[in-house]
Amino acid sequence: MTDAGEAIARAHREEWARVVATLCRRFGDLDIAEEMAAEAFATAVERWPADGVPPNPGGWLTTTAHRKAVDRLRREARRDDKHREALMLSDTAEPLGAIDDDRLRLIFTCCHPALAIQTRVALTLRMVGGLTVPEIARAFLAQEPAMGRRITRAKEKIKAARIPYRVPAREDLPERVTGVLAVLFLIFNEGYLASDPGRPAVRADLTAEAIRLTRLVLALMPADGEVAGLLALMLLTEARRPARVSASGELVALGDQDRGAWDRELIAEGHALVRTRLASGQAPGRYQILAAVNAVHTDAPDVRDTDWSQVLALYDQLIVLDPSPIVRLNRAIAVAELDGPQVALAQIDALPLDGYHAFHATRADLLRRLGRSAQSRAAYDRAIELTGNTAELACLRHRRDQLAGA
Repeated sequence: MTDAGEAIARAHREEWARVVATLCRRFGDLDIAEEMAAEAFATAVERWPADGVPPNPGGWLTTTAHRKAVDRLRREARRDDKHREALMLSDTAEPLGAIDDDRLRLIFTCCHPALAIQTRVALTLRMVGGLTVPEIARAFLAQEPAMGRRITRAKEKIKAARIPYRVPAREDLPERVTGVLAVLFLIFNEGYLASDPGRPAVRADLTAEAIRLTRLVLALMPADGEVAGLLALMLLTEARRPARVSASGELVALGDQDRGAWDRELIAEGHALVRTRLASGQAPGRYQILAAVNAVHTDAPDVRDTDWSQVLALYDQLIVLDPSPIVRLNRAIAVAELDGPQVALAQIDALPLDGYHAFHATRADLLRRLGRSAQSRAAYDRAIELTGNTAELACLRHRRDQLAGA
């Protein structure tokens, strides 16, 4: 990739949400904001390779997008209040420099309670996280056309309801925070294991941004246990990143990772958050329980020291709050360690997760441990078919090829 190409890619990761947020504040229209941001990046693709990368790529993109939006309103000869405001802003607007909480402001805007929770999350992943519609569809295990329609309807509803583009008042935060946390969790997950085979297997930019934003939410809502739980979960997961992909580009399973490579500072911070939540005496929520599961794993100096009975007990708590098939699938992994692969396999075989690669990968591993190589191979093949992450693909192929009779 050329220097200009790398600069454009980096600017897209760092500036997309900021450009969109700035245009939303000034024009009050998500469609215009997204379209003009996309046009500004397209212009960068054309001009930067020839003209060179500007000293302030973010400011260049924001200014270009703003001018394109004003030009569009002029061309459409719209003489309403929005048009007049845009023309005034073109001369008298505040400086177009970076504003630290732009991304968080846009998250809270898109997570308005007027929208259904899944719609809030999908829209925010698109507008703020910079994820593509196919990436969002994979996160929801949904079809791409349906997800595209859901995002379009959400933008239309925001426009019709005249929802303001600002962080809500402090008393309004609790009714929006559930959607905000779901968004941040999914952004982190996309960084943890990228679903697009055209991207790096692990996207540290996304995990770092999700952690940064979750810290900001915790500063806004320090007494919210689920915010603290999500931050702890992210930190304990991120701590393992240095050991998760081998030098050959293959995903390394938790039990095979070099625990000496784990980030002990992140682990200590995550454990402290988990202990604080346990000491509060409040009933834990979903993220707090998942953080506690990860605390058990990161507390074990060796995989053989893992307290699987504690992991299972935590999943038993979680399944009361979230009896989803994916939670049941993850619980079965602990069951396999305590009661054997046959018991675990019986628990997951009927789960409605045929389109989920991790379901087939888990079945393949359990079947392998039972010596049922032919069935294990078929399950690995199905998991490989559904997997987009390059490191995970390499791992699954390696395991499949190691089966007896390969």
